[in-house]
Amino acid sequence: MRVLVVQNYDNTGLGQVGAALTEAGAELDLRRPYQGDALPDDAATHDAMVVLGGGQNALADDDYPYFPALLELTRDFAAKDRAVLGICLGSQLVARAFGGENQIGGANEFGWRGVSLTVDAKSDPVLAALPEKFPIFQWHDDTFVLPENAVRLAGSAIAENQAFRIGRAVYGFQFHFEADRPMVRDWSTSFASLIAERHPDWNDRLDGEMARNGPDADAAGLAIARAWVATI
Repeated sequence: MRVLVVQNYDNTGLGQVGAALTEAGAELDLRRPYQGDALPDDAATHDAMVVLGGGQNALADDDYPYFPALLELTRDFAAKDRAVLGICLGSQLVARAFGGENQIGGANEFGWRGVSLTVDAKSDPVLAALPEKFPIFQWHDDTFVLPENAVRLAGSAIAENQAFRIGRAVYGFQFHFEADRPMVRDWSTSFASLIAERHPDWNDRLDGEMARNGPDADAAGLAIARAWVATI
């Protein structure tokens, strides 16, 4: 199992997705195109692709000129029936790749927030075993309108489209299910000044929110990661 991992921003790792891929014995091919790494021409040499998050928006082609090639690569993975996972910015790029409309701003969520599964999620191979509602870590300002051929799987009060599937195994997740408690604590340090500008009380809230929501969020996130890896 050879998995392409596209990192779009510093300090954005695989987290629980990495744990699930390691359990499955996957070989990881990490590319950082924002630092100049080339993307593959097509999906031929990989069984799956993970597109991670970042602080930029999904329409920032001028600053991130590899975005159009990444969209084309995403479509090629889907055409070859290879699994794709987009998280946060990654989900916004997946939506864009298949004709979804990106909305910049107006959908701010930060911290552990509740998401609710749709009726279609009950029969979805990745989400069927999850509770109907669960807390999960969020960090985004943007959202998107689903592509016409997408199946909506989860939503929240702020962002209606929190998870979707296209075809057999192309998934987009707006929420950070990969971010377990150690990753959130690391982000809270690594991005401390950025977080403080928008959420100055975060350090005071962090331990309490983590205690209340972390165990359920981590369990849900690992379950999603393992179920997605099973689609590869």
